[in-house]
Amino acid sequence: MAAATAGTVTPAATADSPNGTFQQVAGFGANPGNLAMYTYTPAGLPTGAPLVVALHGCLQTASDYYQHSGWAKFADLYGFTVVFPQTGSTNNSLSCFSWFDAAKDARGVGEAASVAQMVAKAESLYGSDGHRVFVTGLSAGGGLAADLLADYPDVFAGGAIDSGLPAHCATTQSAASGCQNGDQGLTPAQWGDKVRSADPGYSGPWPRVAVWQGTSDTVVRPVNATELRDQWTNVWGLAQSPTSSRSLPAGTTEELYADPSGRPAVAVYSVAGMGHGLAVDPGSGADQCGASGSYFLSTICSSYYTAQFWGLTGGGPTTPGLPAPAGLTASAGGPDSIALSWQPVSGAASYQVFRDGATAGTTTGTSFTDTGLAAGTSYTYTVAAVDASGTQGTKSAAVTASTSGSAPQCFTDNNYDQVQAGRATQSGGLTYALGSGQSMGLWNIFVTHTLRQTGPGYYVLADGQC
Repeated sequence: MAAATAGTVTPAATADSPNGTFQQVAGFGANPGNLAMYTYTPAGLPTGAPLVVALHGCLQTASDYYQHSGWAKFADLYGFTVVFPQTGSTNNSLSCFSWFDAAKDARGVGEAASVAQMVAKAESLYGSDGHRVFVTGLSAGGGLAADLLADYPDVFAGGAIDSGLPAHCATTQSAASGCQNGDQGLTPAQWGDKVRSADPGYSGPWPRVAVWQGTSDTVVRPVNATELRDQWTNVWGLAQSPTSSRSLPAGTTEELYADPSGRPAVAVYSVAGMGHGLAVDPGSGADQCGASGSYFLSTICSSYYTAQFWGLTGGGPTTPGLPAPAGLTASAGGPDSIALSWQPVSGAASYQVFRDGATAGTTTGTSFTDTGLAAGTSYTYTVAAVDASGTQGTKSAAVTASTSGSAPQCFTDNNYDQVQAGRATQSGGLTYALGSGQSMGLWNIFVTHTLRQTGPGYYVLADGQC
């Protein structure tokens, strides 16, 4: 990569926008990831404006992403700077960002550190607002964007992963294809732990994350969007069921997962029939953007809806006044309870405790014991302070703890074998769970159910729950 004089900016050979300039910036730091930095800044942009980092996909360049993604249009319209990092064949034969390499995508090292240095440089050059920095990326760029959100939650207020991967899904290149193509079989808490362990000791607030995925993507399979949803809803301490959904153009479904204040923390956009690429919608309409091309697919303008989700269009909801309680800890209190404690929040009249995203109880103190739980089972908790008016503040970082004892056993088998094993009975050609008597359907080898044993000789239906 050619080096320019430290601290200078050099206009790139690509065409400039009529309202600003796309240019290379040199001397942005030690650059351990061997990346190049390009920026687009609208003419006359005042200080204190937001900053967006946009990461290209494999076989692409910063210039490709600048010209096709639509981010320059919205930088002009809404007033923010865009940083376009660029990798190349020296780093990866396909010019992919190294989202799968633990030596390059972790806090303080490699490409992740280089991007963080670019953010600091842009803030210095353009006076960007350090509290409104966002990162987005396509494919491998999306994978690195997810890693950056986990590595630097203190830097990025939000992110968007387009046809990308969960944060730190793979730590070696050999494991990358497995992440792209298959379900990793991790629970939401295990996915969330990958984020929490990326910057140990960080307790929030967490970035707000949008996920974009085509249903016909065969390069990064749609299961990655589900895993991303599980990962970031767990980090936020939310359930995996959307609080709202709506239909958007081009067969797109938007699912929102709101925090307790009602503000969306996670959004999942599923584009029906779209393959692998960034969703764009060329045209001059307010909700149109970009240019079609290789891996830029003419469907819907994802950059427009992402900017809305981040609140860059103005009029976005504000963060609740009371901060998140710090120092939340959880430990087993026995086979049916978990004890929690946290540090007090000034101005709090009470605290609301959430278990797996649902309210578990309230207390006026800084400790709480959750009872009536299943033995040997893991639960994820968050806590929020509530002021005297009843307004709930920001949720704490999530913690996970398990009750003591052994978890109830589960058995998945066809109805015939369930009866043969003594976990069910049959009568009149139908099958019933032993003890609970729940109907399981026809007594044959073609109908399969999962049964959970909750006591001696007592089984209940638990399909999809074990």
